[in-house]
Amino acid sequence: MENSSELSIRPFRVTDADDFFSWASDDRVTQYLRWNTIQNREEALKYLKEVVIPHPWRRSICWGNKSIGYVSVKPESGSDRHRAHISYAIGVDFWGRGITTAAMRMAIPVVFQELPYVVRIEALVEDENKASQKVLGKVGFKKEGYLRKYGFNKGEIRDMIMYSLLSTDLLD
Repeated sequence: MENSSELSIRPFRVTDADDFFSWASDDRVTQYLRWNTIQNREEALKYLKEVVIPHPWRRSICWGNKSIGYVSVKPESGSDRHRAHISYAIGVDFWGRGITTAAMRMAIPVVFQELPYVVRIEALVEDENKASQKVLGKVGFKKEGYLRKYGFNKGEIRDMIMYSLLSTDLLD
């Protein structure tokens, strides 16, 4: 990856609305996400204020100080709070450059540090999403199984692949 000093992760801000809209409005970016493509700047601002910023652990992937994507970790609750689900996306202009992998390598140790009760991070990836599967493999996630007709997304029930990373995997 070129000039990795440009890469950082940080909490989202309201001032990220234009940057967020630039990539969240692209169907290619949101194709495998559980939320719909953002249609306009007002919707982007509302989504940032109501969903993104209050989220338990969602960080902007930044190139320079420009938001180009996100990493989100959502812990389960109650007796399942030791598990969390991770999702991520990055703008099309940044695909294929190793940026998502590098951002995930930055984020994961921080997640385990800031959420010490989380010992397992899970990722559910659609079978067709080969790029995301590659990212997970590169950052140490283990493929656990193929879940037939498991996830509902964009009006369809889809086959998913379960990946996981344990906090102890970082010590290996």
